[in-house]
Amino acid sequence: MSQSFASPSLYAHALFDRFVASQTCKEVQQNFAELCHHLQLDSQDYHHFYNKLKEKLNYWKAKELWQKIDKRASHPDYEQGKPCAKTKCLVLGAGPCGLRTAVELALLGAQVVVLEKRTSFSRNNVLHLWPYTIRDLRNLGAKKFYGRFCSGSLDHISIRQLQLILLKLVLLLGVEVHTGVNFKGLLEPQASGSTGWRALVHPESHPAASYQFDVFISAGGGRFVPDGFKIKELRGKLAIGITANFTNRRTAAETQVAEISGVARIYNQKFFQQLHTEMGIDLENIVYYKDDTHYFVMTAKKNSLLKKGVIKQDSSDAEQLLAQANVDQEALLQYAYDAAQFSTSHKLPDLEFALNHVGKPDVAMFDFTCMHRAEYASLVRERRGKKLLIGLVGDCLVEPFWPLGTGIARGFLAAFDTAWMVRNWGKGVTHLQVLAERESVYQLLSQTTPENTSKNYPAYSIDPSTRYPNPQHIFNFMVLTQRMVDLLSWCQKHTAWCERVQVKDLSQSWRSGLALCALIQHFRPKLIDMSSLDENDAVHNNQLAFDILQREFGIEPIMSAGDMASSKEIDQLSVVLYLTQVHNVFTEAPLPKVPATDLGSSELCYFCHQQLYVLERGSAEGKFFHRSCFICQQCGTTLRQGGYTFYPDTGRFYCEEHSEPVEEKGEEGELQQADLSTGVQVWTISELIPLCINVPILFNMLH
Repeated sequence: MSQSFASPSLYAHALFDRFVASQTCKEVQQNFAELCHHLQLDSQDYHHFYNKLKEKLNYWKAKELWQKIDKRASHPDYEQGKPCAKTKCLVLGAGPCGLRTAVELALLGAQVVVLEKRTSFSRNNVLHLWPYTIRDLRNLGAKKFYGRFCSGSLDHISIRQLQLILLKLVLLLGVEVHTGVNFKGLLEPQASGSTGWRALVHPESHPAASYQFDVFISAGGGRFVPDGFKIKELRGKLAIGITANFTNRRTAAETQVAEISGVARIYNQKFFQQLHTEMGIDLENIVYYKDDTHYFVMTAKKNSLLKKGVIKQDSSDAEQLLAQANVDQEALLQYAYDAAQFSTSHKLPDLEFALNHVGKPDVAMFDFTCMHRAEYASLVRERRGKKLLIGLVGDCLVEPFWPLGTGIARGFLAAFDTAWMVRNWGKGVTHLQVLAERESVYQLLSQTTPENTSKNYPAYSIDPSTRYPNPQHIFNFMVLTQRMVDLLSWCQKHTAWCERVQVKDLSQSWRSGLALCALIQHFRPKLIDMSSLDENDAVHNNQLAFDILQREFGIEPIMSAGDMASSKEIDQLSVVLYLTQVHNVFTEAPLPKVPATDLGSSELCYFCHQQLYVLERGSAEGKFFHRSCFICQQCGTTLRQGGYTFYPDTGRFYCEEHSEPVEEKGEEGELQQADLSTGVQVWTISELIPLCINVPILFNMLH
């Protein structure tokens, strides 16, 4: 004990104060370890650590924090930590979303280990916070860890400070956080059955290498997505972003400079025209936040960057255009400096660049022309009888479109959704039901805005129905998914007798025609002879099955035998509709049918005005169309359900990148501002089917 303290308890108080005030990742870890050592606490005793810490640290400052944590932990969703008391979780990534997920998993009673390859938190960039996010962090004691958190009207925080707040919180809850550890992949359970799922890490001798878990949450960023997940690319017109951080000395002069919460060209054309005329800088928008640094983020036009010498040579390829060799760093620094000075009317004194983690000016230029999002948010793997639930959060789930300020808000919503999924997993809900609900909630995520999420922020919990505008959709999705699961199980059961048939899904498994023929022979052995069929003659097999089912039972073919055999992707909706009819003629308990199953009826596509059949049909906002026609009417990007903006005044659909008001020419050629009206999706049962039937495919049996 230090000689400057009269008693062990006073020294513990000082250690706690030092821990709370820590301003680097290393300091947090060191001060926490010293506090645990002094109080003789085992930080790996996750079940009892927090309660023992409260008992031994009788300090009024700590008690204020305990009250906030205890209030959160007492919510009925956590059931006093019982749902996940036997669940072991590995979280990859100590970014804000990974740590926020770890908080919830710990409150559910799980053992949680976080791996982070970095050894420091050095990201100065500032995050915009939605109202619910501010309230959520305040209720977790954010202001106890960082006194300036969202003071007054502030609605933002630097990534670094947010990480520090959440790191301190998870450590108090008994979460193990290991920095400087590289994750190399998943290790399957051994044949002997002596081990479960583990992580391959570097260094190999690290204690985390022996940790066995049944839940893996990837929050490792947009570039790391575990095997088995499909990533969808959303591409729009070229968009070049620039971020710049300047030193904030917190002088009186600096505090007087007003922030810029977001200025777009359409709202202040005079400002951008003056910037272009006086400085040669041509921007679409600019944001300025005051935090640990003076943070600026802007969208620059390519021609402006070329004329100012920032980009050396033009290229139609965005990657080559912004390649390091094609960027003049000094010109980039000057461009960012001039934009910052002009936008603040030159009122920031002695403007100097803050330094990044490698000691260089913290300025970056990036391309957000192409955004990525995972097609689904979860899957289950099984090996040697041991199941592993895998979930995505953060940028590897959905890359944020930063001009809309959705990143951390949707990131936290996904963290809550993931915790709810793990809660159900821990409570023994079947894996297919867990996946079905998680995917149904994921479809709602991209629709969320501050305006259409619930305003009852005090009621927010990890239960999705407390946050999203259409909780009935979750129930509908689960019911429909269960029907798809039942249909798949029925097909698997009644084709299992045939060794040449292996039904894994409701699409590709039916290409050869053998599965359909096997179903027919099982129920009507006199109508077909499987032994005479050649697996390689898919056209013949499909034609045979189609003819029998049409002749004997009146079931019309969904497509030609040739298309079934040769199509690159078999339409899953078509297969489900067809197999549902097959199921119903062979059983006495028919599956509930999908409405509008008159496959021959048609109408006109909303976009191309050509004939539209039910099997081709998609719908949104009450409009029906070919699914291939559902594209952004500005950039041509294919739209996805829940990932668009609809302008009712013009009847046009746009992707998320172009979801802000756009300038449109009126009849007289004048500029008109289109109203921004983010449509809340109306789900129909026919729209839900293509989403639901992917769920069984995600359950990968790796025998």
